[in-house]
Amino acid sequence: MSIRLGDTAPDFEQDSSEGRIRFHEWLGDSWGILFSHPADFTPVCTTELGLTAKLKDEFAKRNVKAIALSVDDVESHKEWIKDINETQGCSVNFPILADGDRKVSELYDMIHPNADNSMTVRSLFVIDPNKKVRLMITYPASTGRNFNEVLRVVDSLQLTDEHKVATPGNWEAGSDVVIVPSLQDEEEIKQRFPQGYKAVRPYLRMTPDPKANWSGE
Repeated sequence: MSIRLGDTAPDFEQDSSEGRIRFHEWLGDSWGILFSHPADFTPVCTTELGLTAKLKDEFAKRNVKAIALSVDDVESHKEWIKDINETQGCSVNFPILADGDRKVSELYDMIHPNADNSMTVRSLFVIDPNKKVRLMITYPASTGRNFNEVLRVVDSLQLTDEHKVATPGNWEAGSDVVIVPSLQDEEEIKQRFPQGYKAVRPYLRMTPDPKANWSGE
């Protein structure tokens, strides 16, 4: 199954390290990050799950729930979590789906046969409260993900959903943003962006981040 941006994230029911999960029900009105791992007790995955656990407060600020997945079973996950907590100095505080039947992996196209025909690659999906897929990133098994980038994208999505702006390359929360080209009414621009803007070109208008006191909320 091929998933594209804007699609409704497929719902599913699956066992996890925290019990049976009905995905859409579990998400509720939160944003979600669903990310897969090739296998339990693998080094890169161990560091990734540790990082995710340590970012709990940052995710909470943004109303984000994280949920991981690998094709191993629940008992394996529970033993692996002990290792993650011990080696990464954390406490895993999110569920890990047990996808032994590959149901979720197939729904989300997480197995890429030309890379590995049995293990999931490092797929990551950001899903909004309307259950729409807003971001997809796929890494090879050998490369760990940059979770600061995941937070940056969530910041951008939440900002641009609320305001008529887009975020430029390498944008960080609090930096200048771009007024979307479709907004041409000067009165509306003044109301929306009281700090004004700089027209570098007619189509490139920079303005301060509308969330002047950015908190990630």
